[in-house]
Amino acid sequence: MQRTDFGAMACSIARTLDVIGEPWSPLILRDVWVGMTRFEQLQADLGISRKVLTERLNHLVEHGVLERRPYDNRPRHEYHLTDKGAELVDVLMVMVRWGDTWLAGKAGPPVLYRHHACGEVSRVDLHCSGCGEPMHAGDVDVLAGPGAAA
Repeated sequence: MQRTDFGAMACSIARTLDVIGEPWSPLILRDVWVGMTRFEQLQADLGISRKVLTERLNHLVEHGVLERRPYDNRPRHEYHLTDKGAELVDVLMVMVRWGDTWLAGKAGPPVLYRHHACGEVSRVDLHCSGCGEPMHAGDVDVLAGPGAAA
């Protein structure tokens, strides 16, 4: 069975899913973001097979989300977020907020986030880049853009 090519769709959500829609990819990005940059660290934390981890890392490197950096004389690499990958972490932060709100249960969130600028433990909030007001699904109209399908 052939997989649908989400990257060819005229939809930014579908194109993003083409890069990180496989369930291991966001977890790999999370781990690299928090400092687990070596293959062995990622495998140990995720409990993922070497084959699947290799495939996912190659995919993320091919899409410019991660970059490989050699760390010794043998062909070993660390993985680091590119600018493109760091911006995808913002998407993960929004997922964290949703998961903390709807799935954390009585125990509460498993992880807290302290904002560097103010030192406060906080969460991500979406705001309009034009006016600064909160921006949620009910606050917007969806309009065709210049890259819309005909």
